[in-house]
Amino acid sequence: MRRISSNMHHDDIQAALRRQESRLSNQNNKIASQQKNLNLRDDPLAAGHSVRYESYLARLDRFGKNARTLSDQFVIAEGHMNQSMQVMHRIRELAVTGAHGTFTPSDMKNMAVEVDELLKELVLNGNATGPDGVRVFSGTRSFTEPFETVLGDLDGAGTPMITQVRYNGSVDSKQVEIDELAYMRADNAGNRVFWAEKQTLFSELDATTYVVPEDTHIQVDGLEIPLVAGDNIYAIISKINDSGAAVKAYLDPVTNGLNMETTDARQLWLSDSPGGSVLSSLGMIRQGQRPPYNLSPSVRVSGGSMFDSVIALRDSLMKGDQERIGSRVLGALDSAVENLSTRLAEIGSRHERSQATISRLDTQTLNVTAAASREGDLDFTKAITDLKMYEYTQQATLSTAGKLYSSTLLNYLR
Repeated sequence: MRRISSNMHHDDIQAALRRQESRLSNQNNKIASQQKNLNLRDDPLAAGHSVRYESYLARLDRFGKNARTLSDQFVIAEGHMNQSMQVMHRIRELAVTGAHGTFTPSDMKNMAVEVDELLKELVLNGNATGPDGVRVFSGTRSFTEPFETVLGDLDGAGTPMITQVRYNGSVDSKQVEIDELAYMRADNAGNRVFWAEKQTLFSELDATTYVVPEDTHIQVDGLEIPLVAGDNIYAIISKINDSGAAVKAYLDPVTNGLNMETTDARQLWLSDSPGGSVLSSLGMIRQGQRPPYNLSPSVRVSGGSMFDSVIALRDSLMKGDQERIGSRVLGALDSAVENLSTRLAEIGSRHERSQATISRLDTQTLNVTAAASREGDLDFTKAITDLKMYEYTQQATLSTAGKLYSSTLLNYLR
């Protein structure tokens, strides 16, 4: 109930003017900020949706940047791998030429000089650095030179030549998130890309009576495989084969030792857990040393790298051993070319996937941006129309108030 008094019309007019001023101020603020909702209370449901959309847009932007970075890295790696492929084709041509048996030892020595220079180019490609300073083929060891060369004297050579190339990178997987709980592998381990043959390790230690003494784990090719106390050699072999590692383990029928063979061309990495001794007790590795150069001296190794096959070709050319070139060496070179082709296909596939991911994220960004705009952005046509209506209403209110208070002191002096 309102109290009737002589101030009632004055209070009503003042309240109406304050309301008009508040609406005008609020509308001007909306136009200035280009936002439909200045406060959560203006539209709680739309505000909640807007917050979620903005959060999702920020994540989409991060995923898009990740995918673009990966795409650039794949292009750089593919370029170095293509260059290595061209070098390997030339090396294979020299190997076929040297295996003909129609060239003199002097001619074959001249070929060996070119092969040695091409070997240096391969090592240079293997140690390539991206524009961000990260080593392309070092796995997760981003700033470690992946391939270390060992120089030595060679009969017939006037200068030291590369006699061994050692891999110092890692085989750990580096995953980059490109969508919600979706990841893509970003690393390129050099001991897979620049490898020639499947590697097989032969242990000569009888493992039929071995039993795991306590719960522990081993690492095979970068994957952790848990073992429990009481596991015998057959359980260990089964767990290795079921782990998903690119390795096949089996018991040697002659020596009863543990043998391991990679399922594709790569270098095999083995290690025990800190304080564990399973693989060392089975005669596979030496404790306290970092893989892959921790293999036990009694383990026989089969299968080498691309660099090993090129070094073997150069040495055979230096010696004039055409029979070795036409058999063992040429086969290793063919395996190296085949593996490099496979790795090129893999990285090309990952590049295509990254491009598809970028396209999908761009489409999602447009759709979410449209949804966020619908919930939070201001309709300028309606906003300007409302602003003019509020201004007209305020002017009408002021005009009415002016007529109500038209009497002045001069009216009493007549």
